[in-house]
Amino acid sequence: MNPRPDARAVPWIPPSETEHLLREAALRGDFAEQVRVLAGAELFIGAPKAEVDAEPDDVYWRPQQVAKGLVVRQVLTRGMLPPWHPDWVFHQITLRWAAQFRWSDPRVLLAVNGGTPAQLLLPATPEHRAGWLRVYAEHGRGRDGRFTALRHGPLHGPLAFGLACGAPLAFGNGVPWNDVGTAYMGYTTILDTLRDGWDVTDRAGWRKELDALLDGRNSPPEPDFVLRVREELRTGRGGMPSADEWRETAAGHAQDLGASPASVRHIEELVRRVLRYEARFRAEGLLPPEGRVRKTVAYDYGRAVNMARWGLSARFCTPPEAEQAIVHAGALARAAYGSWQDYSVGYALGRVLRFDGEEYGPYHEENVAAHRVLTEHEGSPWRNVPWR
Repeated sequence: MNPRPDARAVPWIPPSETEHLLREAALRGDFAEQVRVLAGAELFIGAPKAEVDAEPDDVYWRPQQVAKGLVVRQVLTRGMLPPWHPDWVFHQITLRWAAQFRWSDPRVLLAVNGGTPAQLLLPATPEHRAGWLRVYAEHGRGRDGRFTALRHGPLHGPLAFGLACGAPLAFGNGVPWNDVGTAYMGYTTILDTLRDGWDVTDRAGWRKELDALLDGRNSPPEPDFVLRVREELRTGRGGMPSADEWRETAAGHAQDLGASPASVRHIEELVRRVLRYEARFRAEGLLPPEGRVRKTVAYDYGRAVNMARWGLSARFCTPPEAEQAIVHAGALARAAYGSWQDYSVGYALGRVLRFDGEEYGPYHEENVAAHRVLTEHEGSPWRNVPWR
């Protein structure tokens, strides 16, 4: 049995720069630099979908004869992945995984982006592979929390806007924010994510979850209920209600709608939780001093964008269908919010109310990191794709 690739990938050199850096190192004959770049790159091995579906725990990385006397094992960097195809998928690996693979013939070379202008051929003897492991130990990086983009991906227009709405989660997953293509992550990784996290194993299940996200039905309705009560009080009174007035009005309205005593108590506590999170958001710069969150449906819209990308990577849909869903999610977000700032805090609050439990742990920390990068990085879509 062949080893399975690491679930953890290791990008951070932005994919559109990876190929450039490899070419520059190759022109200089700098073998050490080539390996260092590969240690921080996303690497992919192509495979027939039917073969992977039949044996998802195995990776068959077959040697190929590309010229007389020249046999290689092929990998691609993200920026050189071919166009999406329904019957051809990709395993995502790391340089460490490649080094630990069983290379039965020391004459076989590692071909990175073979047959392209970014082609790189590396010897893969036991000594060379030991060197790969040493470099990986020093330069390999976790994929989570990385801002990347593809130069050939959408940068303007409705599709780019929709993809930008999914950028917080793309940042958290360490994948390019503007890629609607061959692979989000490795094929089997995406299938595992959809199955374990969403109970999705086929196209019908994927479509059901996507529609629920686009309709704002995946997240619980109570957060937007209490936020809507606050906005109605503010509009009716011409100013912000006090915390007590907001809490009592929201609880009374819920009771009038037939909520159980337990549900009413939940509404009261939810108001308190929102106030505490908003105070934390102000302290950490997500909200201005007098800012507030108006809606949390951004969390569903942002995940809808990524659900479309996951469905494409899992071969549950076609590129036009994924792009249509992404554009739709962007249009819904634009109708619900007035700026990237408003959208960001809506997404952040929806996420922490669902999963953080006021621990201010990884979910909150990831929100803060994504917000800061996406609002401050000069290459961020939130600074280059206008809201209106």
